[in-house]
Amino acid sequence: MKDSNPSIKDSNTAKIDDLAQNTENGQGEFLTTNHGLRINDDQNSLKAGERGATLLEDFQLREKITHFDHERIPERIVHARGSGAHGYFELHESMTPYTKAKFLQTPGTQTPVFVRFSTVAGSRGSTDLARDVRGFSVKFYTEEGNYDLVGNNVPVFFIQDAMKFPDLIHAVKPEPHHEMPQAGSAHDTFWDFVSLMPESMHMIMWAMSDRALPRSLRMMEGFGVHTFRLVNENNESVFVKFHWKPVLGVHAVSWDEAQKISGKDSDFHRRDLWEAIDSGNFPEWNFGVQIVPESDEHKFEFDLLDPTKLIPEELVPVQIIGKMVLNRNPDNFFAETEQVAFHPGHIVSGIDFSNDPLLQGRLFSYTDTQLSRLGSPNFHEIPINRPIAPVHNNQRDGHMRQTINTGQSSYHPNKVGNGCPFQAKASEGGFVAYNKRIDARKIRARSPSFFDHFSQATLFFNSQSEVEKNHIVAALQFELGKLETEAIRLRIVYMLTQVDESLAARVAKGLGIAVPPAPELPLNQSIPADGDPEKFQPTPMVSSIKMSKALSMAGTVKDNIKTRQIAILATDGVDKVSLLTMKQVLEDAGAQTKIIAPHLGFITPNNGNPIKVDQSFLTAASVLFDAVYVPDGQQSSAALAQEQDAIHFINEAYKHCKAIAADGAGVKLIDATAAGVKIHSAGKADKSSLALGVVLNGEATEFVSAIAQHRFWEREKSGKVPA
Repeated sequence: MKDSNPSIKDSNTAKIDDLAQNTENGQGEFLTTNHGLRINDDQNSLKAGERGATLLEDFQLREKITHFDHERIPERIVHARGSGAHGYFELHESMTPYTKAKFLQTPGTQTPVFVRFSTVAGSRGSTDLARDVRGFSVKFYTEEGNYDLVGNNVPVFFIQDAMKFPDLIHAVKPEPHHEMPQAGSAHDTFWDFVSLMPESMHMIMWAMSDRALPRSLRMMEGFGVHTFRLVNENNESVFVKFHWKPVLGVHAVSWDEAQKISGKDSDFHRRDLWEAIDSGNFPEWNFGVQIVPESDEHKFEFDLLDPTKLIPEELVPVQIIGKMVLNRNPDNFFAETEQVAFHPGHIVSGIDFSNDPLLQGRLFSYTDTQLSRLGSPNFHEIPINRPIAPVHNNQRDGHMRQTINTGQSSYHPNKVGNGCPFQAKASEGGFVAYNKRIDARKIRARSPSFFDHFSQATLFFNSQSEVEKNHIVAALQFELGKLETEAIRLRIVYMLTQVDESLAARVAKGLGIAVPPAPELPLNQSIPADGDPEKFQPTPMVSSIKMSKALSMAGTVKDNIKTRQIAILATDGVDKVSLLTMKQVLEDAGAQTKIIAPHLGFITPNNGNPIKVDQSFLTAASVLFDAVYVPDGQQSSAALAQEQDAIHFINEAYKHCKAIAADGAGVKLIDATAAGVKIHSAGKADKSSLALGVVLNGEATEFVSAIAQHRFWEREKSGKVPA
């Protein structure tokens, strides 16, 4: 039978360009209507005289305007703001003992992928740097069909049952009476919901941590969230959790920095991803799995089916089995990033579902959502969604159908079409759902094993470094400080006592309230109307694991400065050797440098030809860079000391705990700042100090090492500089 679906020409880059409309750019061609009629005049509508009314018969105008009117499709209810990229997944370790999925069989197999990253709560026009969970969804174009791993950068979720998902999203979205705030959870309806849903507390710890403020989409983890199944050729099953671990490590920005980036460049993450790929610095993630035998399903202190729980890596290590590389930007944002349709129900033989009640609800919701958003049951025929595997079935017609089916039969079984298309046996690759025994009553309830709501929230908080704990406290104080209803604050602070009493006390102090006593009302008010309140209260549990290193960002990869953005502050009179030597060292180490000056154009050094300026202080800001260097040059340093923007640039970089370096006369510019006062008071003015992250008259290699550390959060202990 003829294959009616396109194939991916280059499997390593998922180049989906078989159809003319996918690659047509009009180069050297005549302008036409959508039906191929060549257009003589695209500048003027058809009128009854030069100044007369426009005529209804102007089909060219009507086609053009109608298409424009319908260019925007409904945005996603959640994950509306996204960025995407093409790439490939390469398998390193065979998973044959666990799964029959072909793309996980042979080491070296490369599978094309398209990945979409996103924020959850904000609209398409919101900022990249909102405090929010990030979507991390991967479409694998396998030879057996498309497999979608639809996850987040946080391994757990707010709720346990899909029944509560509309409530959660209604609560976190802008409040309905005035549509504020955009892309933020610091408002009454969200925290009111959380205060009545104790199962949310583990996720709240993640959302209030630095994980919700990634430095880059390339520097955050990804998780499948739910427990899935792998099934092998013998129909043997194991449970599995999926992990994406970034090669560059897991890094974040500070909250103050995130707010400022939102004003300076709300496309910060989108631009960062695009420019990294465009410059050949391809983002990479290692792909790992946590495998749990079926016989171990009930051996843990938590329920594997509970999406508010994770499996600590101390109990089940993550096995790295492959790597994903993103190496091509989309050709068209709308056609690819906006129209890509993910669905956790898009699986291949060898991968199956667990009974996680949140996952089960998602299996229905995603198809329904795509029908609403993309307007057609044929959304799978949009090029970015098309599988490379042949598609043959009896589905026909529908809005925007693209496949032209031939033959008489559109049903099965049939004889007029010779019985085609045939059903496939399991041995021929036909999907067979895992044969799990079911023996239960029809009931609306949750398992008692789902009622531990606080032990893993406590584990997460205890696993954080002192700095990370401080940031969680500050985040909670900020969010709750925005509330208008005092009673919600009190309920949340009491909930925090169940996680950690010192956490609750510190948050309460910042809010100017006392830690409340146990409430008279049930802690969990999300119970059936006719249910027993005692039956639905959280079950006190203490995790046998007190700390998990994998939950803290403190121990992440800090051994390189690849793709880091370094600002070099200079103006006329700069020492060219000092500037270019450091610039070369940084770029040789993989960093990106930008020369920032009071004006664009060129600056004249004291010893050579003019140097091109990349940005002026008008468009540049320290929050858009990872580190700052001030080269030698008496005239340059003195001039920059009179520039308030330069002073602010250094102070702000210091405030946000970034690496700073200066050479020769450049040290005088540092001395002229509030940051310089802090450095002097720390006794570091006359020597380089990696402990402080400031390198004065030191080796360039020391600055490289300092940048690799990402941030020097201990500066926060000595008080903030004004910036």
